Amino acid sequence: MTALSDPTDPVRGATVLITGGARGMGELFARRAVAGGARAVALWDVDEEAASALAVRLRTSGVDVRAYRVDVSQQEQVATGLARTREELGEPDILVNNAGIVRAGVFWDNDPHRDIDLTMRVNTLAAMWLTREVLPAMIADTGRPKRILNIASAAGTLANPNMAVYAASKWAMIGWSDSVRLELRARGHRHIGVTTFCPSYISTGMFAGARGPLLTPIMTPQQATRAAWRGMVRGTPMVLRPWTVKLAMALRGVLPTRVWDVVADKVFKVYSSMDHFTGRTGS
Repeated sequence: MTALSDPTDPVRGATVLITGGARGMGELFARRAVAGGARAVALWDVDEEAASALAVRLRTSGVDVRAYRVDVSQQEQVATGLARTREELGEPDILVNNAGIVRAGVFWDNDPHRDIDLTMRVNTLAAMWLTREVLPAMIADTGRPKRILNIASAAGTLANPNMAVYAASKWAMIGWSDSVRLELRARGHRHIGVTTFCPSYISTGMFAGARGPLLTPIMTPQQATRAAWRGMVRGTPMVLRPWTVKLAMALRGVLPTRVWDVVADKVFKVYSSMDHFTGRTGS
């Protein structure tokens, strides 16, 4: 059954593109798109087998769900993947920049290519490349609301030892994402909503071994995607979860740096949250 377009609902009748769509939060975003009445869903992932298996399962709903093997760290693959998606499903109405990787450890132990370059490509540049390609068509089509959901991290709001490169990639994501939102608003393109999602640790396996700071429980993927998706649908500029992320940002803004360092380290235990990180094998 094909959903009819609703000019007030960004999901119903939409074509949705999700990077990192084969599993974890990507899979949950895809399921929410299908449940919300999307017309078509494109699952981009480097794991073509997993993405294809998910697409088969989701197509039983009647929604046109297709898998594409795209390594978003490669700009050429982003361009060719988008060309295929456009040819088969049309222009994306909703873009979820979800793909991400985690590299931990002290900065000087990070390999320049395998860790630093790859993290910046996957976590930040890929979203920039892809959004740059889809925005002109989104701007031109004022007939329905458009949405861009960028998955950042609370790590992009506060410095944290043992995740310098990851934090850098998410700081960049936040600054870029919200700047694009402001540019669109200033030029009158109010049918496009840009939402930046900044969660603390999520139990997807990417942060295996990490410990949530004080009063900051590790969220389930279901909790995280629910908050992010709701914010995207509403066009909320920034979604931060849990509430302690906002508290930490406020304290960091008003306290002297050396005082904040003591509070973050000794009280909230932020600075030791990655001490036992193991991560997902092969991530």
